[in-house]
Amino acid sequence: MIMDKLYRAVEEKGPVCVGLDTDVSYVPQWLMDECNGDITQALFAFNKKIIDATKDVAGCFKVQIAYYEAQGLAGMLAYSKTVKYLRENGLLVIGDIKRGDIAKTAEMYAAGHFEGDFEVDMVTLSGYMGLDSISPYMPYFKEKDKGAFVLVRTSNPGREDFQYINTESGEPLYDVVGEKIAKLGEECMNECGYSSLGAVIGGTSALEAEEIRAKLKNTFFLIPGYGAQGGKAEDIARYLVNGNGGVVNSSRAVLLAYRKEDNELHFEESARKEVLRMREDIWNACKNLCK
Repeated sequence: MIMDKLYRAVEEKGPVCVGLDTDVSYVPQWLMDECNGDITQALFAFNKKIIDATKDVAGCFKVQIAYYEAQGLAGMLAYSKTVKYLRENGLLVIGDIKRGDIAKTAEMYAAGHFEGDFEVDMVTLSGYMGLDSISPYMPYFKEKDKGAFVLVRTSNPGREDFQYINTESGEPLYDVVGEKIAKLGEECMNECGYSSLGAVIGGTSALEAEEIRAKLKNTFFLIPGYGAQGGKAEDIARYLVNGNGGVVNSSRAVLLAYRKEDNELHFEESARKEVLRMREDIWNACKNLCK
């Protein structure tokens, strides 16, 4: 099942998730010129070079759909070409779509992103409307080797507006959400011990890390917040289990690494260096945690 595949990929390649949140402005001018200003070609050509340069050192890839939606039909064609290329190369891809609706609408979202032109292996979901905004996806988790990461405790500053509100039980809301997701996920457990239904857990703070990890033992994490948002490797390591059980996303730091090195002509080489640096940083933090 899908989390078995992701678990093995992390074991073999490391926990880095390369975020292909590709803004048109990230594409070097020489590449844009080479594509004759065609946005679809330019976005895909940029992504392809990043993918080819990092596919042996990244556990998976995450494609944030908003960057492509913003470019209209040309952008969505680039999104489709990107996710298809990833899957054709046997690489695991998360469609970062953050859908959160119910009933037939949720069924259509599931079909739209687990089948057809936008098919991915996993998606991100928001469960704010309740578990019936997640349940329409469950047949894909149980029968079609798909998975999802549900927003539980995120990495943005505004998370405290709602996620930290104390419930009647005295638990913060994010704990209640996590527990319900974990319970639902018991219906689609993988051999590796993790469910096909994972959680988005921001890595910008280690304050609740041990508690969250202990409560969600069978939940695979998608961890944003490393680097630019303030998450440090030693914080991130506390959400992992011996370096596995989660993937750590990095987008701009990888895609724009070439600007720090003034290496516009070979931007993919700079991206690879950043993934290797990040992987080593997290691995070292995990080793230190086990001492």
